[in-house]
Amino acid sequence: MEDHLKEALEIVKAQASVRTMTEEEITSMVQKLSDGIRRISEGMQDKISSEPTPTVDPKKAIREKSIVCLESGKSFKVLTKRHLAKFDLTPDEYREKWGYPKNTPLVCKSLQRERRKKMKDMKLWEKRKKQD
Repeated sequence: MEDHLKEALEIVKAQASVRTMTEEEITSMVQKLSDGIRRISEGMQDKISSEPTPTVDPKKAIREKSIVCLESGKSFKVLTKRHLAKFDLTPDEYREKWGYPKNTPLVCKSLQRERRKKMKDMKLWEKRKKQD
């Protein structure tokens, strides 16, 4: 096994011991790290591409119990304005950058369902009609 692959495996192993990762995330991370380490060891400069590459497929980033930030690769229940501001992005710019529809909530699916149910239970539209 080549040195750059061994180094990439060590890094990913350390990362996996700290947080839960899917098999797809582990494989993807090993490949990217291995390629990066190989390029550096060969003396090639990493060319910054104009199109960013996410750590996870954007279609799979919004999960049942978490949402993966495609900028940082970290998992959250909600992607806040404050977190996205670290990358000089607003929620709308984030959605546009990663190809999400404008009305897509940046929260995990379970929390989205809870919020929807709570709003239906509150029946605010009925209270508004009664006040008129």
